[in-house]
Amino acid sequence: MCPSLLSLLGLGFCVSLRIWAAAGKYEKLSLSAWPSPVVPLGQNVTLWCHSRSPLKRFRLFKTDGKRRLPKLQGHYFNNFTLGPVTREHAGSYTCSEADWSALSDPLQIVVTGVFTKPAISAHPGPLVQVGENVTLRCHSLVWFDNFTLHQENSTGLSQRRGQMLTGGYAAADFIIGPMTLASVGTYRCYGSLRHSPYEWSAPSDPVDIIITGLSKKPSLSAQGGPMVRSGENVTLVCSSESDFDQFHLLRDGENLGRPLSGGWGPRRALQAEFPLGPGTPAHSGVYRCYGSFTRSPYSWSDSSDPLFLSVTGSTTSTCPSTMDPHTSEEAPLPQEHSSMWYIVLGLSIAFTSTSIILAALVCHWCSTQNHVAIMEGEPMEDRTVNGEDSAAEDVIYAHLDLGTLSERQSTPASLRPMHPSTEPNIYEEFNINQDHAEP
Repeated sequence: MCPSLLSLLGLGFCVSLRIWAAAGKYEKLSLSAWPSPVVPLGQNVTLWCHSRSPLKRFRLFKTDGKRRLPKLQGHYFNNFTLGPVTREHAGSYTCSEADWSALSDPLQIVVTGVFTKPAISAHPGPLVQVGENVTLRCHSLVWFDNFTLHQENSTGLSQRRGQMLTGGYAAADFIIGPMTLASVGTYRCYGSLRHSPYEWSAPSDPVDIIITGLSKKPSLSAQGGPMVRSGENVTLVCSSESDFDQFHLLRDGENLGRPLSGGWGPRRALQAEFPLGPGTPAHSGVYRCYGSFTRSPYSWSDSSDPLFLSVTGSTTSTCPSTMDPHTSEEAPLPQEHSSMWYIVLGLSIAFTSTSIILAALVCHWCSTQNHVAIMEGEPMEDRTVNGEDSAAEDVIYAHLDLGTLSERQSTPASLRPMHPSTEPNIYEEFNINQDHAEP
């Protein structure tokens, strides 16, 4: 009995060892990266190979990527650090135990900062009412084939193919919604090329997506009223019956970036005062305020009713007074330029008008002098002879003058009269002959 019992126990032990070995041989390993598989150029990343047995030696393989790394030789205990990373580190990695095991699922290590960063924008805006959608557009002048959207503190990545748009840039749209608390947060996007999918651009500037409408709206008012004269101090007050930790002020949809904590005001209402300083035309616009809690910074209340703030009195005088030292400081530069143009335009009009008047006077004076000279050189008698027009008589005189001149030129100098008084009067002779010719 004893020998057979010992034989059976030994056989069972051997079978158990083989089953345990077979199970270990086909154990599925897992590979992870810390702090993230998305690594900026020059930073380090630690790869962890997870198995059921701690402190096991494993091997690391780079299974993808066109760029070759120096061989990852040797056996490591559970983790291996890569870095400072370069473009050559981008690719897909797997691990296995040193003795025997199946390969882990591949892990992609992405290196960022290889290309210039794209830009990201939210449409219609970063403040989204609960249940509505928002579109995040990632675009760049670099003709990226793919764009990747990443939500901070999330492992999920969304990819879209880039499309060439008018203006010579590539873009991709990511639609987020209907909006819930899981969709809010900080977003960035990356660009990459088709032939190097694990080499990404630098991250875009962040955009914060905020959900609104989960709390009752506050109220917004202006101390002294919404009509303010230029130079007067402007203070806006946001108040609410809810116990908000912070209040946010926006002008024309733009966040002023100055959240303030509330204090107790009259009628047991929390309120926050936003001093804007001396009023200028730049303060004019439509204002709204929101309330939020510090435990959920991406969840704001509903919007307050709009407040239309108008700063007046800045354009009553285009010429600054020397008695008021603040006038020149408060007047914006474009107003000074427009005043100078008005002065130049007025001087030009005055100079042109004066020139026209002087020219008219000179022309009138010249015409008057010519008329006087004509009146003094001719007799003031009626030059009409026998009903004929004086113009015909002028023509006859002109012919006689030409005839007399030709006769004088043909007469020898010795036969010409020596004194003008002895020279016959051809006008009188012509008049006499005309008198005899009448019937």
